[in-house]
Amino acid sequence: MQLDQTTMVPATLVKRYKRFLSDHRLESGEVITASCPNTGTMLGLTTPGSATWLVHAPSPTRKYDYRWELIEDEGTWVGINTGRPNALVEEAIRAGVITELAGYADLRREVKYGTNSRIDLLLEDPGRPQAFVEVKNCHLRREAGLAEFPDSITTRGAKHLDELAAQVALGHRAVMVFCVQRADCDHFDVAADIDPGYAVAFQRARAAGVEALAYVCHVSAETIALTHSIPIKD
Repeated sequence: MQLDQTTMVPATLVKRYKRFLSDHRLESGEVITASCPNTGTMLGLTTPGSATWLVHAPSPTRKYDYRWELIEDEGTWVGINTGRPNALVEEAIRAGVITELAGYADLRREVKYGTNSRIDLLLEDPGRPQAFVEVKNCHLRREAGLAEFPDSITTRGAKHLDELAAQVALGHRAVMVFCVQRADCDHFDVAADIDPGYAVAFQRARAAGVEALAYVCHVSAETIALTHSIPIKD
């Protein structure tokens, strides 16, 4: 995914607050407020003084002219925009990067299924079971090389796992893809200490036949793209 260079603005984080807002200091010294497209805790990614990249896209339909996109964490750029992963994973599937999901003739987004839910991506191909693909954004890194999800309690995430398991029981394929928006991780694990309920649901889903994949991204002010898979701890 190419980022529009005409809109990217370097800055320094002043603070993140009220979940949806963040203040940044531009190179001119001016402090501006940017929207924060991430409702999670962003654990470890809100240190004042960190380098950031913002998208400057004024619009009469938006309250804030700037949107926070990237932050630097220990020398690595991290994507914080939780609206990106679905498109990133779709792009990677179409490009053949996610080999486990290659070869399907059709891909649809946001298809209704289960109990009042929508699957992020539905893959279909004549003669093959449908593949229900749920995508989760991941950027938590508390120890060297380890990507973790979630960074806060997510009952909705546990519900999605149970619904994926139900699709397997119906004869379909169900896949959870963790999109790691940073390049400094070489393995993945569920953060059971943060959300024990999600950890239990994750193990239950895998035992029921739900597949789990974790892919890291190259992240820069120019490009964000999935590059390769990393192993998931058993």
